[in-house]
Amino acid sequence: MSKWSRSLTAAGVTTAGDRRDYDAQRRLVARFRRTSYLAVRLLLPPPLLPHVVAMTAVMHHGDNLLDTGPRARREAAWAHWERRVRDGLATGTSDDPLIRALVRTVAARPLLGRRVEEYLSTATAELEFAGFATEDDYQAYVDAYSLPAFMLVAELLGPDGDDDGRYRAACRTFIDGSQRLDFVNDLAEDLREGCLGIPASTLEKFSVTTAELAAGRPSAGLRELLDEQIGLARAALLESRGLTGLVPAGSRRLVRTLIEIELLTADAARERGPGLLRAAAGPPKVRAARALLRGGA
Repeated sequence: MSKWSRSLTAAGVTTAGDRRDYDAQRRLVARFRRTSYLAVRLLLPPPLLPHVVAMTAVMHHGDNLLDTGPRARREAAWAHWERRVRDGLATGTSDDPLIRALVRTVAARPLLGRRVEEYLSTATAELEFAGFATEDDYQAYVDAYSLPAFMLVAELLGPDGDDDGRYRAACRTFIDGSQRLDFVNDLAEDLREGCLGIPASTLEKFSVTTAELAAGRPSAGLRELLDEQIGLARAALLESRGLTGLVPAGSRRLVRTLIEIELLTADAARERGPGLLRAAAGPPKVRAARALLRGGA
């Protein structure tokens, strides 16, 4: 019996149909986020693994619906998906294997239901995203979209209760660093799509124009802009190391490793510098592997 099969059993996913539903989400997550998938496979306790995989798949599917295609098509696709998810949660069934896995995971971890509701209620902030005028606009986006999406998984990794809000605040610090890093690292892709995640006020501060960036002509201020943004991302990620003291023992190795891999990515992005206009940077494979191994030690 494979580790994945054992984890399904440990999570109480025992019927053939339920196992097929979770298997489909495992394949999806393994394709689009290989390093993170390897981390959860290696570092999470078996009873938690299928549920984290399922909610990661939900988050990815939602991102695709909200990001892909013309605005009208995205709005229609999201509205259809939201109705189906709400119907699945209300009836306990669906003809979609992803929604069935979501429903089963929420049944196993009832507190997750409030996170799903928050996500469904605020995710349209991504539909409305057309770049940021100011840093405040970026921070509002983190609150409205990035954090609720991240909490779909973070709820599973965290403590049973968060009465003082410390866990959510620490998650917010992590996702601020991670989202800012993504916007800097995805500069080439965002330029092709015509919508940057770096605020216009920040571009202006360093005398950088989108026209110059789109033409692949880095201005003198680009390096300073990247250093500032990556520095802010890195500072938030370093601060978020406090998360490891707030999660149960079974989640600590994974949380610690994911933060370290994000820090490695930040270092790689800083080293690439203006080369981010051509392609994103990734964590060095050997160092990422070492982080995974240290986490699993």
